[in-house]
Amino acid sequence: MIDDDVRARAEATLTAAREAGVMIVTCESCTGGMIGGALTAIAGSSDVVDGGYITYSNAAKVRLGVPAALIEAHGAVSEEVARAMAEAARQAAGAAPGLVSVAVTGVAGPGGGTAAKPVGLVHFAAAAAGATVHREARFGDIGRDEVRKATILEALSLLDGLLEPE
Repeated sequence: MIDDDVRARAEATLTAAREAGVMIVTCESCTGGMIGGALTAIAGSSDVVDGGYITYSNAAKVRLGVPAALIEAHGAVSEEVARAMAEAARQAAGAAPGLVSVAVTGVAGPGGGTAAKPVGLVHFAAAAAGATVHREARFGDIGRDEVRKATILEALSLLDGLLEPE
């Protein structure tokens, strides 16, 4: 169901989570659950994958805990909303010290892009106890499937960085 690149990245993320002794929760908009799907495609992932939230609509983001005013002020595809999604997912899942989250919000296309927020723009955030990190990617109008695949790979990479020992 998942290709070799995504499988390898998901396996690496699961290994890093095991070594760090953490559980993972996902919060996904433009990938619609595909990050969680990639992680759980690996047998044995239940020891480190807590769960996930698909917050495709703005209303779903608000129900999870993202402030509506934040979405109105910055738009759903923004650093501020990605950070709020990661933090809200952690809170909804219990916010235990050993819980980390990753969130993505973007424009996968083929429509929906604007000059300010073009197709291929994705904001990522990962949160752990006391730390939230952000990354922005502009993959370009490379096709919906390719934007989503690149988003999965980048999200898992961001999560891996959060799991690395300091």
